[in-house]
Amino acid sequence: MILGIDEVGRGPWAGPLVVGAVVLGGAAVEGLADSKKLSKKRREELDLMIRDQASGYGLGWVSAQEIDDIGLSAALVLATKRAVEQVAATYHEIIIDGTINFLKDTTKGQYVTTLKKADSLVPAVSAASIIAKVARDTYMSEQDELYPEYGFKNHVGYGTSAHVAAIKLHGVTPLHRLSFAPLAQYRTTDGVQQPYTGTLVVTTKQIGDGGEDAATDYLEHHGHTIIDRNWKTKFCEIDIISLKDDVMYFCEVKYRKNAQQGGGLAAITPRKLRQMTFAVELYALKHPEVRHQLRLAAISVTGEPAYVENFLEIV
Repeated sequence: MILGIDEVGRGPWAGPLVVGAVVLGGAAVEGLADSKKLSKKRREELDLMIRDQASGYGLGWVSAQEIDDIGLSAALVLATKRAVEQVAATYHEIIIDGTINFLKDTTKGQYVTTLKKADSLVPAVSAASIIAKVARDTYMSEQDELYPEYGFKNHVGYGTSAHVAAIKLHGVTPLHRLSFAPLAQYRTTDGVQQPYTGTLVVTTKQIGDGGEDAATDYLEHHGHTIIDRNWKTKFCEIDIISLKDDVMYFCEVKYRKNAQQGGGLAAITPRKLRQMTFAVELYALKHPEVRHQLRLAAISVTGEPAYVENFLEIV
């Protein structure tokens, strides 16, 4: 019962710092290794397996602004604490990759062992490095859509020649760490970041997230308690899980930009309905403690800003 901890994103010029924390418990995930030694495809496969099979895991995020405010050393401590706070599973030992005990000033500090190359030697630490790497890379790919001039998807914030050229041409973004020496020139004397001069793009994911936010607000307004959002395994995903009057709803959210694009609920085809049914059955299998009635639902969302057009209980 080891809690493995590793960080990703210490050196980039842009983007967040992310710390992963994993208790594998009895899970035997084949192929665990230092995330840097795995292909992108293999990391993503293992990420799903870890999240699905591990006894517990957590991700601690610290933004570029926070890094600038408190410094990288304090940011590593903060990210580690945030990651550990999310782990509900039982563990008896903590192993942190490297030589620094980021939990030494907490009640958990006495249980920590630091170990160089732990991400290659200890499966739980390998798992932590993988989920942190995948989470950060995914986030930076999304930022690539927001700031297309910078190529964040390719270099994920590191100081490559292409990244340097983009900064010289367009300045810095809110993602950039201005406390890092190469970017210090872009910080004004009052500590305010120089403005970004490129073209900000609204991504498909942001639009989708806005639709799910509207659906969540709608459900809460109508007496639902939100249990989870974007629950997923390598086989399926559920947008929103909510509870009302001892009924657990598994909601599929369908967004369309305007009312002229046709009914959003038309996207609930027989094939999609089978997928949703399988997802509910899998959720019930993984959560045997659930004793509520289980019901499928679909929510049609439209407009800018998004609003709920229709809520349908399917079965």
